Amino acid sequence: MEFDEVLISRKSVRSFRDKEIPEDILNNMMEAARLSPSFQNRQCWRFIVVRDKDLIKDLALRSGMISKVNFFIKDAPIVIVACADPAKSGTMNDQNYYLVDTTIAFQQMMLSAWNHGIGSCWLAAFNEQKVREILEIPQNIRIVALSPFGYPKEKKSLYEKAVKVFAQSKKRNELKNIISYDKWEL
Repeated sequence: MEFDEVLISRKSVRSFRDKEIPEDILNNMMEAARLSPSFQNRQCWRFIVVRDKDLIKDLALRSGMISKVNFFIKDAPIVIVACADPAKSGTMNDQNYYLVDTTIAFQQMMLSAWNHGIGSCWLAAFNEQKVREILEIPQNIRIVALSPFGYPKEKKSLYEKAVKVFAQSKKRNELKNIISYDKWEL
C-alpha cells in the first residue's frame, strides 16, 4: 500500500480470522516500533507479544475496566501489550514522555501491521493491575495500551458493529476545527 492509503484506510478491527501472523511480518511490525522517535532517544518502550491462547483468553476475560469489555480479543492470534519504563524516559513541561514515546512506537507498529493487512484495536479500557498480574509485569513498568492483532474477518461481528456506533469511529473533526495558523484561533 502507498503510505497515504495506509493512513486513510486504517480502522479499528474487533473481529479476527483464524489465521496466524507470519513471523517475518511480526518482526517487521516490531522493527517499525523500534525505529520510532523518543525523548532523547531513550527508547523506554517494551512490548509483550502474547501468543499463548490461554493467556489471551485470560486477558479477554479479566483485563477489562468494566466487566468483559475486552472479550472480543479472545479470537486474535496475538495481543501485544505496550509497556514503558518511566525511569528510562524523561519529563518536560510537566509531561511524562514515556506515554508519548510508547504511543508513537505502538502507532507505528499498528500502521506497519495494517500495511500487511493485519488489523488492530487500541485498548485503553483495561485494568492495569490485572494485566500486570496475568503477564507478571514488574511494578516499576507502566502498561500504556494493549491491542489484539490479526487478519480482519470479512463480516463484522454484532459486537464490532455496536461498538463502532457507540464510539462514533467514522466521525472525524474537520481540519478547520483542529488547526490554527500562527496564533490560537480555535
